[in-house]
Amino acid sequence: MSFDCCKSGFKWDGKPVGSEGTLDKNKAYITGSNKDVAILMIHDVFGWTFNNLRVLADHFAKEVNATVYLVDFFGGEVLDVNLLESALETGDAEAMKKLDLGNFMGRNSKEIRGPEVFACATALKSQYKKIGAAGYCYGGWASFQLGAKGNSLIDAISVAHPSLLAHSEIDGLAVPTQILAPETDPQLTPELKEYCNRVIPGLGIPYQYDYYPGLVHGFAVKGDPNNAEQKAGLERAKNATVSWFKEFLH
Repeated sequence: MSFDCCKSGFKWDGKPVGSEGTLDKNKAYITGSNKDVAILMIHDVFGWTFNNLRVLADHFAKEVNATVYLVDFFGGEVLDVNLLESALETGDAEAMKKLDLGNFMGRNSKEIRGPEVFACATALKSQYKKIGAAGYCYGGWASFQLGAKGNSLIDAISVAHPSLLAHSEIDGLAVPTQILAPETDPQLTPELKEYCNRVIPGLGIPYQYDYYPGLVHGFAVKGDPNNAEQKAGLERAKNATVSWFKEFLH
């Protein structure tokens, strides 16, 4: 996976209102207090401590009326946000060397982190009546796997600019699925967009493909609120996810 897709964006200033705890064996940012409805939020490369994602989790907790778990699926490792952004935006060789992104992704492959994702979903299944999965970039493949036939762990998924998707993960979907797709995305390629829109409508599940012209990969979590087009996109994406989960989790 190339990290060029994550190089654009903006850090939000809002202060998270939740608290840190655990889900199964993983650390998690937890926000909201609904005893019946939960959302498992699966982060992008910036990880579970990224302020933007925590602020977004707070929005979902309040507006969906759910308890949201933003779980650490990088084994306690958190990349330096400033170093990561510097490396991606400038291509600085020293910064790239320090980050060692190739080995980082090797430590956080599907094979390694997939079982943790499923363990966390299983833990939620034992506590809540309805569960959604919201995945961003890296979290996209995990959300698709959770929503596959035969798992019976979650009730709906919403993914924004998903990465690392395989055709088999698209083919296997069995729960209501929402995709928030920017115009430009080196991960959710035109071929994958076409495949999703050709295959998923034939799976017999509710499906929403929400397209964001002029926007790029990462817009739903790193859109600049000082840029009118990006602000409109991130607000629309947030509202779309809220509406989707309100429909299928309540």
